[in-house]
Formats: sequence, structure tokens, C-alpha cells
Amino acid sequence: MMNVLTRKLEAFGPLSDADRLLLDEVTRPARAVGPRVDLIREGEAPSDVNLILEGFACRYKMIPEGTRQIMAYLVPGDFCDLHVFVLKAMDHTIATLSPCTVVKIPRAQILALMERPAIARAFWWAALVDEATLREWLVNIGARKAEHRVAHLLCELLLRLEAVGLTNGDTYELPITQAELADTVGLTSVHVNRLLQRLRRDGLITLKGKHLAILDVARLKAFSGFNPNYLHLTEQNGLSEQSL
Repeated sequence: MMNVLTRKLEAFGPLSDADRLLLDEVTRPARAVGPRVDLIREGEAPSDVNLILEGFACRYKMIPEGTRQIMAYLVPGDFCDLHVFVLKAMDHTIATLSPCTVVKIPRAQILALMERPAIARAFWWAALVDEATLREWLVNIGARKAEHRVAHLLCELLLRLEAVGLTNGDTYELPITQAELADTVGLTSVHVNRLLQRLRRDGLITLKGKHLAILDVARLKAFSGFNPNYLHLTEQNGLSEQSL
């Protein structure tokens, strides 16, 4: 079975069998990490690149009065900053949100992979998509109405998880709390709860435990103004322009 990293990178373009074998090697050995564990903290000197194979992680910053802002979700197949080892010190913290399977990839191994042209192009694509996603999250918090922010995020996660084969139709596991959603979209937990209740009442989603089902993807996209262009997905993973 194709690993989640290879599956993600082949959304950019096909890889050779030799490239796939190299990517299989970097996903071993993996380690289990519990929920809400800091993988690397702000101020620490990075040396390795963390790759998420299972579970959800995030990037976040704390402000002095104790408020947290989550700036990115890291899902299976995502690097926790591909070129982070060039920094002298982290300017943010990377933490797990759920139980995760994580691989630490040494700097030398990343640089060796960058010598493979197809992998290097795919790595650049992944980094550019991360930047585009951050821009979209800034728009989400700064310009979208509160009632659209959560819906937009749920649409994004559907496509990102679908790209690595982790959806079942229009359903997926969402292993995060309402408090963590609140820290992501700049709202209170109470407000997020009300918004989720509204989406349920309107027949757009069901959420049972950590199991999310989007009942009407087209309506949810229209409601939130979701445009997937910033994810730059292709037909490589069966994600046609029409389905997006």
C-alpha cells in the first residue's frame, strides 16, 4: 500500500519506483506520540524534520496572557516545516492534537532526497501549498464571518484527507476538541459549539464523537464560500476539477 507521504506528493506529479522506495525508507522507523505533546517548542533549535503519518498535529503560538492561536493543522503526509532545520531557533511550537505516529527525518536525509528532481519538485509544491493554506487561514480569521469559518475549515480538511486516502465518501475522523477549533478560528468554545449546532440543524453535517460526516458538500462549500484553488490538488489522487 502506498504510504501517505508518497500519496500526497504524487498529487503534484508521478514519481518513479525508485523515488517511491526512497520515500518508503524515510517513513521508518516511526514512533507513537500521545495527544497534546509538544514535538518541538518555540525557542528550541531544530535539527530534524517531523513527518506526521497518523493523527492530527498543529502549529501554534502563545501570547503572554495565555491565549493560544493555532496556525496550521498537520494531517497524515504533512511535514512539520520541511526546511525547518535552517533556523537557529523555532518561532512557534509544533504539537500533537491527537495520538500520532511521527517520523523524525534527519537533515542529511532531507537534503539527499532533494537531489532527486521529481521529489525536490514535489517538496517545493508541498511547501508552497503550506504557504497558500496559511494565507487562506488568515483570510478565514480576518475577513470571513464567524459562521463561515468553521464550515470553511471542514471543507478544507475533507479535501486534504481525501488526497491521502483518509476519507470514506464525505466522512472523516476529526480528532480535535471544540476548544482546539476555537483556538484555530479565533472564537470561543461556546461560539464554536453554537456554530456546529447550526450546521447540524441545517442538515449540513453530523458529528458523533470524532466522526464527522458532511451531508451536503456542495451546500457547505457554497455556505462558506469555499474555493479549493489554494490547495492546488490535481487528478493524481482521483480528485477531479469537477469534484473539487
